[in-house]
Amino acid sequence: MGIMEDLADDLAKDTIDALDVVGSEDLIQDVARVIGASSITTQEAFMTAARVRLSEKRAREYLNKRIAEAKAGLAASAPPPGAEDDIEY
Repeated sequence: MGIMEDLADDLAKDTIDALDVVGSEDLIQDVARVIGASSITTQEAFMTAARVRLSEKRAREYLNKRIAEAKAGLAASAPPPGAEDDIEY
């Protein structure tokens, strides 16, 4: 990755780590606004990195839950709703 993507990814990681401390997912949007005031391109890289990292975190939590259920002989939990489940036709 280039310097912009590296910096945006590092900031996204730090912002996600801070979510539990701050207690609000609005933190991501707030940080994105600060970045966007100076660089829309960097803001887009930050938001992409944040979405990718949050998606991976949620998927990993689900995977670990399914593994634990399988080891315990429990029925598999349904996956959480995805963005496509929010689309109304």
